[in-house]
Amino acid sequence: MPFYVSPEQSMKDKADYARKGIARGRSAVVLQYDGGILLVADNKSRTLHKISELYDRVAFAAVGRYNEFENLRVAGVRFADVHGYSYDRRDVTGRMLANAYAQTLGAVFSESSKPWEVEIVVAEVGESIELDQIYRITYDGSVVDERDYLAMGGSADAVSAALKDRYTKGASLSAALGAAMHALAHENGERRELESSSLEVALLDRTRMEHRKFRRIQGARLERLIEESRGSAASGAAAEADSAGAEDGTSGTSGGSGSEESDD
Repeated sequence: MPFYVSPEQSMKDKADYARKGIARGRSAVVLQYDGGILLVADNKSRTLHKISELYDRVAFAAVGRYNEFENLRVAGVRFADVHGYSYDRRDVTGRMLANAYAQTLGAVFSESSKPWEVEIVVAEVGESIELDQIYRITYDGSVVDERDYLAMGGSADAVSAALKDRYTKGASLSAALGAAMHALAHENGERRELESSSLEVALLDRTRMEHRKFRRIQGARLERLIEESRGSAASGAAAEADSAGAEDGTSGTSGGSGSEESDD
């Protein structure tokens, strides 16, 4: 004899199941910087990507169960390619893809006995920072239009709080990467030292002349950016210490300002 479960209880059980599945994985952050949108994930794999390109100006980031969000990524690429070929490449937008993902995840959550354990972001870079678009789509198909930055994954609240402490609107690429690393290092309430081997980094670069704005940051260039971000953080800490000493009426040691190379 089948048991009766109320719709409210069924939806609650599905939501709890999906959240627990997502929480088992490492987090990812997406944030704006002066030249575009930066996407950073805590990911040691060199081939199983959490961050990918969807179309010319649109990127995809995800956390949760890999096989499920990989299916979503592939479907999004195909949808964008068909739409761009049938109409115009400029007609493929982040909002369009976010809506398509929301419909898919909403239908799975409502109609299937098992929800997908994924949380994804669709980001589109604009001609200016005000025109950037970042959409978060959750396991139940809910869509949120985010601004400035966001964190998702197992310890999203802790990562987001740490990111808020470091994030500066319109920051340089190295400063934005430093804020992202600082936030991801505070996952699960612990303080870790992140290295390039455990990071997946990509960006949507509005300064690129080509129509494809997505590129990955890895190897020597990522190492250089990490060193620049640490130098900037050290200079900022020294400046704060000098300022605090001046307010207390004590003399502080002046810290040198590190130079920053252009990444272009």
